[in-house]
Amino acid sequence: MHQSQNLALQQVLAPQLQQSLLILQAPLLELRNLVQQEMETNPVLEDLPNELSPDEPNGAEPSANDNFKEEFDKLARLDEEWRDYMAQSSSYSGRSREAKDKRQFFFDSIATEETLQQHLMGQLNQTALTANDRKTAEIIIGNIDDNGFLQSTPEEMSFTSGIPKEDFEKMLALIQSFYPRGVGARDLRECLLIQLQREGKQSSFEYKIISEHMEDLGKRRFPEIARRMNISVEQVQKGANNIARLNPRPGQAFCAAPQNYVLPDVTVEKVNGDYQIILNNEQIPHLRISNTYKDIIAQDNNGSEVKDYVRDKIRSGKFLIRSIHQRQQTISNIAHQIVSRQRDFFERGTSQLKPMTMGEVADAVGVHETTVSRAVSGKYMATPQGIFEMKYFFTPGYQTATGESMSNTSVKEAVLGLVKHEAGNAPLSDQEIVEILSERGIPIARRTVAKYRTELNILPSNMRRKY
Repeated sequence: MHQSQNLALQQVLAPQLQQSLLILQAPLLELRNLVQQEMETNPVLEDLPNELSPDEPNGAEPSANDNFKEEFDKLARLDEEWRDYMAQSSSYSGRSREAKDKRQFFFDSIATEETLQQHLMGQLNQTALTANDRKTAEIIIGNIDDNGFLQSTPEEMSFTSGIPKEDFEKMLALIQSFYPRGVGARDLRECLLIQLQREGKQSSFEYKIISEHMEDLGKRRFPEIARRMNISVEQVQKGANNIARLNPRPGQAFCAAPQNYVLPDVTVEKVNGDYQIILNNEQIPHLRISNTYKDIIAQDNNGSEVKDYVRDKIRSGKFLIRSIHQRQQTISNIAHQIVSRQRDFFERGTSQLKPMTMGEVADAVGVHETTVSRAVSGKYMATPQGIFEMKYFFTPGYQTATGESMSNTSVKEAVLGLVKHEAGNAPLSDQEIVEILSERGIPIARRTVAKYRTELNILPSNMRRKY
């Protein structure tokens, strides 16, 4: 009997706990959608009106059933705490009609990007073609990827469509004359050659390098190219610099831009020499339990079935409000720890980022490490140094020779700085970077430098050499 009760209790609690974790982990805009969905399915929840004063009573207390009185006393206190929390938040100033209109105008103003395929079809529609040629050209455009490269051959398209291969070759030549230059190429070599042809540089030195020495160019074997062309390495370097100005992915400009618009959960501002933390509560509906449903419970003429239904909905609503409140409080506590521990970063930037682990912050806040991980997942912080994902501030680090702590991110910045200022004709090897950092008191292994260099998209030293 005891085991079955525990099992039943787990079945009841599991969805609530799952909801609580989901609310904690959800980014701000996703949380807003979750809350709005919950409001649609739970009739006892209502959005707190703007004109409601935090001190305004929240409806009649149930008097008919003493079993419910204690529950509603707790609920009333929770409602008051939630409204006080919203009222005291320095980021909450009431959602006026004007503010809502501004936000809607912003979202309505986001332009829809034209795709590469749409752009090519627009140029095709301006070209006088027969119906068969148009169909052939449309098949070709359908086989061009977002980088602008043709992903099928005329032979393959002819086999699948039944249209002669010569027709595909003729229409491909037409499409390769479209904008952007280089579109419709079958590989990088053809892409670069098309761009030079469109510029009238078929006889250029660069055209010959691409046409005859593409593999060596890709591996930056400049001495080998110079030997074969019987010219100096410096001339090859100059030609390679000109080739580097061409576009290796002509369709990229038309790729749908990543959704990089983020809404920070936390804003950090410096006021009178001190940093203030402001939570973004504006996007979250400010919930309370409707007084109408409290009255339904309080009335004696409502049957137990109605009361049970309403009580269940009220408990769900109460848990949702508590979960949102707990989410905001957890994020606030973590944000205070970040600002306290990373003050040098807020003052002087990335180079001053200190090592900080989620376990350390979890101990300071009084929660489990996984709670910190969920709380910072997908959340952003607006700072005087820019907008950063909250996970950015958590990084292991090194102990320098002077006993100071230095984060991995700061070490990466140091590696990047060394490469940026190296001599072009004598780029630093990984071992030389290790020795320089060691002289600065930063102990680091060569394989770690190689790893950081790869993460920073920095080529090996032999491929960074300039002649």
